[in-house]
Amino acid sequence: MTAVASFAQSTLLSRLPGVRGKLSANESLAGQSWFRVGGPAEVLFKPVDTEDIATFMAGCPADVPVTVIGVASNLIIRDGGVPGVVIRLGPDFARTTTEGTAVTAGAAALDMNVAKVAQTAGITGMAFLSGIPGSVGGGLRMNAGAYGGEFKDIVTTATAVTRRGQIVSLKNADFGFTYRHTAIDPTMIFTSAVLHGTSGDPAVILQEMQRIQSARGDTQPIREKTGGSTFANPDHDPQGRKSWQLVDAAGCRGLRVGGAQVSEKHCNFLINTGTATAADIENLGETVRRRVLETSGVELRWEIKRIGIPLEDQQS
Repeated sequence: MTAVASFAQSTLLSRLPGVRGKLSANESLAGQSWFRVGGPAEVLFKPVDTEDIATFMAGCPADVPVTVIGVASNLIIRDGGVPGVVIRLGPDFARTTTEGTAVTAGAAALDMNVAKVAQTAGITGMAFLSGIPGSVGGGLRMNAGAYGGEFKDIVTTATAVTRRGQIVSLKNADFGFTYRHTAIDPTMIFTSAVLHGTSGDPAVILQEMQRIQSARGDTQPIREKTGGSTFANPDHDPQGRKSWQLVDAAGCRGLRVGGAQVSEKHCNFLINTGTATAADIENLGETVRRRVLETSGVELRWEIKRIGIPLEDQQS
């Protein structure tokens, strides 16, 4: 049994500015992660709107780290927890509306829900979002994509808050979109985005979404405690292999470290079999990366984000 991390003695809360949302110390994050692992936030901030975030950031001491999480579907929260402030965007940031062929979505809106809203409105070009188990904010940050589409294809503008508390509007060209990556300042906090599509037949769009859901269920361990695709497909494999093919060729399908396992169903997915720690999952991923490098010469890049500190670092 792993010891429980705690920031109970932290005095950080007293240094933070007043907000209209909620600030709480030593708040567990394990239940937020789709892996169901991880330590607490030193301080958790649940803002009510963009202006609340801006006010907080303007008054937050410069030496205090700030981390943003959405639905934590593509995230490993390390066992020692996350020092500083974790901003969790809640339902107030999940609203989704349409006007013509544009969709305005909060950063906490689930990609699937955005796809459904677009389908109902007869807006095509966003069905691929139904295959991404995340939210709009994460999609903007990493140019998430699946089934032939990427965020770069649909983003018109996005609203974000800077580390100094300024509210800014970003255009598509500002993102520097590349494969599963953007060039946006990592301290910026996305709060909403305007996405564009074209007019389409709702029935045809629904069929496409159903096809994506069927394919996803057939090939991915969606009913497990997992975090989505673990590694980005490599940029420079001479044979053009995808990450899962490299992992499979390295003999890692079904490989275990503690309670973590490489999925038998799709070996670019790591799963918590029920007893894993965040360290188990991360160590398994690093073991896979090492074996792939040894067998193929390809260095896989993590697609899953990792935040926080190991438990031993927090206790030292």
